[in-house]
Amino acid sequence: MLRGKKILLGISGGIAAYKSASLVRLLIKAGAEVKVMMTPASTFFITPLTLSVLSKNEVYTNFFDEKSSNPTWNNHVELGLWADALVIAPATASTLSKMASGQCDNILLATYLSAKCPVFFAPTMDLDMYQHPSTVKNIQTLISYGNHLIPATTGELASGLHGEGRMAEPETIVDLLQDFLKKKETLKNKKVLITAGPTHEAIDPVRFIGNHSTGKMGIALAQETALLGAEVTLVLGPIAEISLPENIKVIKVQSAQQMLQACLSVYESQDIVIAAAAVADYRPEVVALEKIKKEADSFTIQLVKNPDILFTLGQQKIKQFLVGFALETNNEIENAQKKLKTKNLDLIVLNSLQDEGAGFAKNTNKITFITKDLVVEPMPLKPKNQVAVDIINKILSLRNE
Repeated sequence: MLRGKKILLGISGGIAAYKSASLVRLLIKAGAEVKVMMTPASTFFITPLTLSVLSKNEVYTNFFDEKSSNPTWNNHVELGLWADALVIAPATASTLSKMASGQCDNILLATYLSAKCPVFFAPTMDLDMYQHPSTVKNIQTLISYGNHLIPATTGELASGLHGEGRMAEPETIVDLLQDFLKKKETLKNKKVLITAGPTHEAIDPVRFIGNHSTGKMGIALAQETALLGAEVTLVLGPIAEISLPENIKVIKVQSAQQMLQACLSVYESQDIVIAAAAVADYRPEVVALEKIKKEADSFTIQLVKNPDILFTLGQQKIKQFLVGFALETNNEIENAQKKLKTKNLDLIVLNSLQDEGAGFAKNTNKITFITKDLVVEPMPLKPKNQVAVDIINKILSLRNE
């Protein structure tokens, strides 16, 4: 499954760096093209020459070759764009900390920060270091960024102690990569439409009616479906500027009416539609052409109902698997089940503002699945990128029934 795949291997300065020779050989044997980057400290454990011979490619240890009379720049951005996957193995405590905090003092870290491909990291360190709260926090932070942990194993450590902290074996890492890249074909040739973020309903040129949605959940869903090979269209309400993979087509909108039109323009060809946007239910009946001045002691805005995007899509559904979200504050299950039926959904994802860690502007979410057969399945609190994985897996399981 790795034949023709481009794997970028990053090596940091731990004793487990000696395993990288075997890892490169196994990747090459599996048919991958491999390029290697090394931190300066890692070159004390294994030589760049060894890895260059094994990978049949130049090994990158710095931004430029200091020994050359005419040094050339090693472009970390191009390296990140080249790869189908970036594997950092071993990932030492120092490298994990720098990755989590965004430090950038070597070519490995610079490439990590600019990589567009999936990133895997395999920690290695002594057991007390691995269990230290700062290390645990850094690993959790990297997972929340969407990186993939290859857990350390239990065994004999370089210190002579026995415990958790050994880098996963090269065979394990290769098997994991093969499984992941095989999974990337899951939604190949499928079209997925996702809505995300709030809508802003104009009152005048400077004011609007809106909500606190940041679009994080919908964006995580778009990224996950793109990783699985889907052709993704993301209809995105007004949020702060973000960087998204080039294979996600983004349609930016402001209002509910614009979001509906954007959805309808592509809806007929879609296989899966996930309506994760927080759409305003009402808009001002009249929008002032100029800024409204603060003159009267009170001010009344007449509101009219916005089009119901999810209901409209449900009525026009032919082949699409339609997923909605319900954000509730009371009678959560009952309200979500009603929405599931009235809007002709195949699945609804329930959020409750009563659950700590869920809701707008959070990096975590706690959801409950309710299927078309009204089966209720609560899920634990997780980072939103992991919640996105759960949602996509649920959709795939229901579509294949």
